[in-house]
Amino acid sequence: METSTFFKDAFEYNYHFNQELIQLFENSNTVIPEKSILLLNHLINAQEIWNQRILNEKNAVDVWEIRPFENLKNHNENNYNKSLQILNNTELSQQIIYKNSKGIEFSNTVQDVIFHVINHATYHRAQIASDLKANGIEPINTDYIFYKRNNT
Repeated sequence: METSTFFKDAFEYNYHFNQELIQLFENSNTVIPEKSILLLNHLINAQEIWNQRILNEKNAVDVWEIRPFENLKNHNENNYNKSLQILNNTELSQQIIYKNSKGIEFSNTVQDVIFHVINHATYHRAQIASDLKANGIEPINTDYIFYKRNNT
């Protein structure tokens, strides 16, 4: 499998389970823990920020900002579409120079950043699952292999 094809698949997986989590939060009969809401917003905001860094655009959101819940699906979809645009129009080996949230300058390849975005979201979805379970809410299984078994 070509690298960009793999990353397209990974972004589709990422998009899918972000949407599923948003849906779970919308349909829950119990109060969603604040930590889970914060983490879901964070992983969506972080993908947006990384997309903007790759495209050398100004960051429009703070990484820990909590956005109106009714807009999260749209933000997630916009992130997915912009990430696919990056994959279609950007060389993965291209170096990008960016500043982190503390203003420190770094340089990484687009491929490294894309891998980080997927890994970062997976990490925080696992934290959300643990938080939900600790608060008596049944989490969804967001494992990649589970996704592939059901979406191939």
